[in-house]
Amino acid sequence: MAYVRKDAGTLTRTEKSRFVKALLELKRRGEYDEFVRMHLAYFSPDGESGLRAAHMAPSFLPWHRRLLLDLEEALRRVDSSVTIPYWDWTRDRTATSAPWTADFLGGNGRPSDRQVTTGPFAHRTGDWTLREGVTDTEFLTRDLGRSRDPIGLPTKNDLEWALRDAVYDVSPWDSTVTRGFRNKLEGWGTGRGSASWRNHNRVHRWVGGTMLGAASVNDPVFWLHHAFVDLQWYRWQRRHRGARYLPATPPGSGEAQHGRIVARHQKLPPWDVTPDELEDVGRIYRYA
Repeated sequence: MAYVRKDAGTLTRTEKSRFVKALLELKRRGEYDEFVRMHLAYFSPDGESGLRAAHMAPSFLPWHRRLLLDLEEALRRVDSSVTIPYWDWTRDRTATSAPWTADFLGGNGRPSDRQVTTGPFAHRTGDWTLREGVTDTEFLTRDLGRSRDPIGLPTKNDLEWALRDAVYDVSPWDSTVTRGFRNKLEGWGTGRGSASWRNHNRVHRWVGGTMLGAASVNDPVFWLHHAFVDLQWYRWQRRHRGARYLPATPPGSGEAQHGRIVARHQKLPPWDVTPDELEDVGRIYRYA
């Protein structure tokens, strides 16, 4: 029977507590940091050679869907009642709304060094030390809304711009395409500065701090953000019945993207699963 992923803004105090406790237990066991390492390993930009699986490629959505499922399976081994909630950033749009409460993910970073000092993931608790992808700090940082150069979260209209595109992705299957649902949702835009960050990417920028780099998994909000992104893929599929993951076949040997992207029936590393097999997960979970 499918379990339910709920809106973070609707969670009860008990549901928030159980989610937090399960995450902290995975961190204590060392399992959580494996997810950070995996995201770091598969974060390959356009400019690098080799396969791109997690970002700037068609497999952005199924790759993160499988990552969410892996974390969820780990959480449910700790507490079978727990599922990953989603953060609706088109509705909860301030630094004090869900999920930034002291009883859930904690709040913004302090002005001096952006260290998060409230909530269960504050460094002072001793339960959430960053160990992977760390350059100069071992504490969680946030700069909600970017204090020095403010930006806003994406709006419902921004999401609608992506959702109404009936094609999943288009050649050359990277961050430069201006058509296709995948890149419009992932959020690589043209131009420079904040106007070029759309949807998914803009949320990472808005949260700031730890969420800015490939080690963004170190901030638990990563999962709530990507659950909401995953929900958009589900909504897009329902709107455009019959639309499928693209490309259906791999680029040929003479094409620039040969060996650089995952086609519909190819294995999605590091798992033994294809994008095709991840298009319908209705038997596993659904969204409230």
